[in-house]
Order: sequence, then C-alpha cells, then structure tokens
Amino acid sequence: MDELIDIVDENGKYTGKTCLKSQAHKYGYFHPTVHIWIYTSDGKILLQKRALSKKVFPGLWDISVAGHIAAGEKIEIAALREVEEEIGFTIFPENLIKIGTRKHQVNHTNGIIDNEFHHVFISELTVPIEQLVIQESEVDELQLFELDILKNTSKFKNVLLPEYSDYYEFVFNTIYTLLNR
Repeated sequence: MDELIDIVDENGKYTGKTCLKSQAHKYGYFHPTVHIWIYTSDGKILLQKRALSKKVFPGLWDISVAGHIAAGEKIEIAALREVEEEIGFTIFPENLIKIGTRKHQVNHTNGIIDNEFHHVFISELTVPIEQLVIQESEVDELQLFELDILKNTSKFKNVLLPEYSDYYEFVFNTIYTLLNR
C-alpha cells in the first residue's frame, strides 16, 4: 500500500515535507519507521515470516512487527497501530518501551532505496500466540524462537539477516537484561 509519509534529513530531523512511500523508496529520501520486537516472559522472541508478496526480503523470518509512520503520525501511535494491524495484538502505551533509533541505509537489487530511521521498541507478548491474527498481505506466519536466535542468526537459514547481527545483539541484550532483573 502506498501511503503518505514524512521526509526527514540525514540526521533524522523532520523537514516539513511529505511524499508517497513509493517516492521515498525510489529517490532514497530518509523517512521514519517503527520496529517492534515482541518477547515472552520465558525468554522467547516472536518473529514474523514476511509475505512472499513483499517487495523486499519476501519469505524472510524478520522483526516481530515493522512498518512506516504515516505523515503527521506520532511515532508511538504508529508502533501501536502496526502491531494491531499486522498481528492483531493490542499493546497498551505503557507497555511499549522505546530502546533506541537506528539509521539504516540499503539499496535493494529491485531498485528500492531504503534510507530510514528505525524507531525501535520492545514489548511483552501477554496472550497465547494462537490468539494472534496475521494480516495476510504483510505476514505469512508467526513463530516463537528462543531469544538467543538474535545472537546466532548465521545458524538458521532464512531467519533474520546476518549483516545486521550488531542490531539483533543490541535487542537481545536489552530484552535479556530486562528479563533477568
């Protein structure tokens, strides 16, 4: 779906300009996105298998939920909305924990130029995975993995991308620390 999004500069500051998501990906405009990593109290991480129809990384086991922030939308509201849309899980704002912002730049072989600032959150899964309802245009499947998969991506085929292991290890360390307080 093509949506209107805000454009930010190379430092993540809002420029006051907007464009369609397709334009941002065509011309490489920086824009904000959200990543929400959902974990369980017994040390598992929820990953989604991206729909085969996705333009980038189709069929890859990836972040619990990720998405674009609509123009003018508050970052936290976008995170809550994306979780509800993609997996049918309601997170209350007080249970959404922001753990950082990550600058991400990649040129995909299909011509998409992803210049994004990922606003990264974590939250606990408080319902059984069987109660989650996937948005089929975005997600093919959901599965709980042991948390340490975030430290061992190279052992698993088609699960996350080894080139982002520093990012995954940061998420692992943050969740692990939270669970072991």
